[in-house]
Amino acid sequence: MKTIHTNLAPDAIGPYSQGVIVNNMFYSSGQIPLTAEGELLQGTVEEQTHQVFKNLNAVLEEAGASFETVVKATVFIKNMDDFPRINEVYGEYFHTHKPARSCVEVARLPKDVLVEIEVIALVK
Repeated sequence: MKTIHTNLAPDAIGPYSQGVIVNNMFYSSGQIPLTAEGELLQGTVEEQTHQVFKNLNAVLEEAGASFETVVKATVFIKNMDDFPRINEVYGEYFHTHKPARSCVEVARLPKDVLVEIEVIALVK
């Protein structure tokens, strides 16, 4: 197992890593809309979702993976009414390649953000 860390995504805010590689699979921790410097991005659900994807891109690249090699995504959202707007942003990153996905509404997310996404990807 190899632990992944990049300064281009926020540090873990607990006893976990940004992600791990086991064999040829990368498992990301959930990414929330923190900047790489650890500042919470306030703003619309669309802006928060773009920041989440920026963080995911950074950890995927560090792992030797990409959005094109993602096989499964899990999306956690605070309010299912935001799903169409989150889905629109999601589609900007997965417009041709469409991995398997789950989406669940949760009572609360870390730092009271609106969205968190984790991915599993093949390492190139």
